[in-house]
Amino acid sequence: MIDEAKRSSDLPVGAVQDGNRRWWTENTMSYDWHGEIAVPRFSSEWFDAIDQRFVAAAHLYATDTKPFDRIIPYERLAGAEVLEIGCGMGLHTELMARAGARVTAVDLSPTSVEATTRRLSLRGLSARVLEGDAEALPFESRSFDFIWSWGVIHHSSRTGKVVREIARVSRPEAECRVMVYNRNSAWAYSIFVRDYLLKGKFMNHSFEETLYHSSDGFTARFYIREQFEDLFRTFFDEVSSELMGQESDVVPLPRRVRQYALRLLPEAYQRKAQSQRGSFIFLKAGRSSLA
Repeated sequence: MIDEAKRSSDLPVGAVQDGNRRWWTENTMSYDWHGEIAVPRFSSEWFDAIDQRFVAAAHLYATDTKPFDRIIPYERLAGAEVLEIGCGMGLHTELMARAGARVTAVDLSPTSVEATTRRLSLRGLSARVLEGDAEALPFESRSFDFIWSWGVIHHSSRTGKVVREIARVSRPEAECRVMVYNRNSAWAYSIFVRDYLLKGKFMNHSFEETLYHSSDGFTARFYIREQFEDLFRTFFDEVSSELMGQESDVVPLPRRVRQYALRLLPEAYQRKAQSQRGSFIFLKAGRSSLA
């Protein structure tokens, strides 16, 4: 059966964002899938625990010497006006603020705003953290030097409107870096076989609906890499992307089986595999001239 807490295919577009807000207000992205973190939520210890899980899950693509330094350009952020679309539990907000960025974080969920605000207070850091909708950003045009969004805008009811807003608030020399889900990932193909075919979802639902009912959030779009690049090329001159993924993309099997299989696979193979069939499209975009 289809989860009634998820989007239905006939739901009006205007109601999708309400569903997104409700979902992410009630469900934090804390990587605590089994409720194993036995400390108070939003405490310093809680943030430490979820950060450890987040960083560990990203080890194949994100980190060399400090968390996420392979994909966040810390050396360029000191003094920069940075916009983060979708702050979640605030780790990336914290990391960019530590790098000296003047961070503005916006999130549809009041839970995320509360979590990120508490995190920064506990860490002795400051940023502007606002509740808002990225489809209509509450900022003047050409306000930011760098725009960051990790696993957020594919959940929007109208992702194209978010991309247009990113372009609007970007300064002429700004860069944006955005991650969305990859439709051609190993995980997506496993959902096609397991849920769409073997469980018979094809009888009543499209593959797109099956995908977002199998993922996190109220709804989610899964993009083909070239299509997502084309969406940004509507507004930006210089666009590139790469695939990234987790251990589940290297070995798309149940966790207990995967743990044993990974022990047999060299790190170099795992890194190559995630870059070929990973669940994430990581895109960079900028302008080569004044727009």
